[in-house]
Amino acid sequence: MTTDAAERDLDILIRWIAHEHLSISTLQARGRDSLDFHDVHVDEIRGALHAAFQLGQQMGLDSTSYRDLL
Repeated sequence: MTTDAAERDLDILIRWIAHEHLSISTLQARGRDSLDFHDVHVDEIRGALHAAFQLGQQMGLDSTSYRDLL
């Protein structure tokens, strides 16, 4: 897969997580606070982060490398 294709796939997954877990319809800035800022419950954030981590594992990313960030 080319880098451009991989970036497009990643963008699709990020938008899906934002929509499904955070109820955010678009990640495009629209220039209005009422459209660009969202109230999100911590459980929704936890679910989105969990989904992103699981997708990373499914895509073959090393699940131990995150420890380097802590």
